[in-house]
Amino acid sequence: MLEKAEARAPEEKPSIEKPQEVPENWEPKILAFACHYCAFAAADLAGVMRLSYPPNVKIIRLPCTGKLDHMHILRAFQRGVDGVFVAG
Repeated sequence: MLEKAEARAPEEKPSIEKPQEVPENWEPKILAFACHYCAFAAADLAGVMRLSYPPNVKIIRLPCTGKLDHMHILRAFQRGVDGVFVAG
C-alpha cells in the first residue's frame, strides 16, 4: 500500500539584505599586510618623503606575503575591519 506524501511547506528563501545608506563621514577601516622588502619599503619611503595616507589604514609588516595565512585575513574581518589589502 502506498502512503501519501505529507504536504511540506515550501523552503524559505534566504532574505536578501537591502543596501543601506552610507553616512557622509564614514571611513572604512583598512588593514594592509605588506612585504618587508617591497610594499613596506614603499610605505616607509612615503613617510620619509612626508607623504601621508589616511589614519584609517593600518599597516602590518610581514617578512613575506607568501607566509600570510588565510586565517589572518578572516580574523581581521571578524574583528571589524572593512577591507584587507595584501601587498608584496
